[in-house]
Amino acid sequence: MINIVLHEPEIPANTGNIGRTCVAGGLRLHLIKPLGFDIDEKAVKRAGLDYWDKLDVREYENFEDFKAQNPNATIYMATTKSKQTYCDVKYEDECFIMFGKESAGIPEEILVNYEETAIRIPMIGDIRSLNLSNSVAIVAYEALRQHNFADMTKSGDLHRLSWSE
Repeated sequence: MINIVLHEPEIPANTGNIGRTCVAGGLRLHLIKPLGFDIDEKAVKRAGLDYWDKLDVREYENFEDFKAQNPNATIYMATTKSKQTYCDVKYEDECFIMFGKESAGIPEEILVNYEETAIRIPMIGDIRSLNLSNSVAIVAYEALRQHNFADMTKSGDLHRLSWSE
């Protein structure tokens, strides 16, 4: 199982959307405090719709607590400061992909220890960053693609009509 980690997320709707993405992809969500909202806030659940109860979510007091509870974790750090893209790495099963808070990203005091596993989403020009929930979806689905979308539905049928054969 691939793990998504949010370091000090600030916006409840982003976390709700990310939770929904995690449920759809069979991903575990890890939240590192402090959070910029109460996890029971309506905005989190509204964005996650009726999927929040299906989410495997874990909470940690700080990054040190996260590391202590996941001592052998391979952590990919999503940051605009990396030299390699999110497509340049092979995501192992049980790896962790960490994203920073909306206003500041992952602190450099943490990033400096993860040069080899820091990844970025390419962007044009002086664009600072993408929305957090969009970034998680982009990177998470690349990791899932690399695992051939294991255990996921890969095709679907129309509701009222049928595809021509």
